[in-house]
Amino acid sequence: MIAWQGAGGPPVPDRALTVEQARERYRASSARPHREDGPRAAVASADRTIDTEDGSSIRCRVYTPEADEHRVITFLHGGGWVLGDLDSHDRACRMLAASLGSVVVSAGYRRPPEFPYPTPLRDAVATTRWTAESFPDREHVVAGDSAGASLSLGVALDARDTEGPDLAALLLVYPPVDPSLRIAAACEHAEGYLLSVEDMVWNYEMYVPDPERRSDPAVDLLNADLRGLPPTVLATAEFDPLHDEGVRLAEKLAASGVSVRHVPGPGLVHGYFLMQDMVPAAAACSRLVVEELHAVLRSFSAPRAT
Repeated sequence: MIAWQGAGGPPVPDRALTVEQARERYRASSARPHREDGPRAAVASADRTIDTEDGSSIRCRVYTPEADEHRVITFLHGGGWVLGDLDSHDRACRMLAASLGSVVVSAGYRRPPEFPYPTPLRDAVATTRWTAESFPDREHVVAGDSAGASLSLGVALDARDTEGPDLAALLLVYPPVDPSLRIAAACEHAEGYLLSVEDMVWNYEMYVPDPERRSDPAVDLLNADLRGLPPTVLATAEFDPLHDEGVRLAEKLAASGVSVRHVPGPGLVHGYFLMQDMVPAAAACSRLVVEELHAVLRSFSAPRAT
């Protein structure tokens, strides 16, 4: 796949494009035409509007599966905070809804550079609260891939430290958690595998332009207090600059008393969660991620011994 992508020469990095050009390229590569079979046929969707704390509004997309297991997922899309949208992750949300029998609320949070940190995180928090209010008494999961996984962890910290909502689990797929990028720079696969450290430098500059704010616990997540978080499924990819910090996050969660299931992605690159229809190994690993989350939710809903 990497050879195919570079057949016409090295791909132009996002940082060499305008933001709109980078967004359009990401959208075109992610939001491919759907096949008639698969999760699309078994999942209905409708766009809704959510009010934010600053008086604005954002869109969300609500997915409803045919088979309902009384669960709900707030999903936060990846794309380096700057890219990605409801359409780029439509297929992934449908897969989660169909596989888990869960309503999925995909958040169209506002993105940098127009809306830098903390606006994307505040929109993510607002969406999570809206989900809890709109679908009460369901097992509530906050999930995201890449930048969306970073936001998901920030949402969980906010829920722990404020008035909730109560969360049954977290799903973090290859999250960026070290804004210093020292761990990524020292990673064995820092360059040449679709995502590079230089790409992450650009992402963080867009998301948190004030370097002093990159030490905020909601950004420097690897150094945050992780105690008291819900059970977590954390997925990494082997050929990913973020691999090592993801492994360290799993270790720190466990050391903080959080139940964590680490799903490694052998042979896979960053972004594999959106490659399920192209790369069989990506589809297999994504199914394993979902199975681990399903196991966590079964454990959560099992009757407790008295």
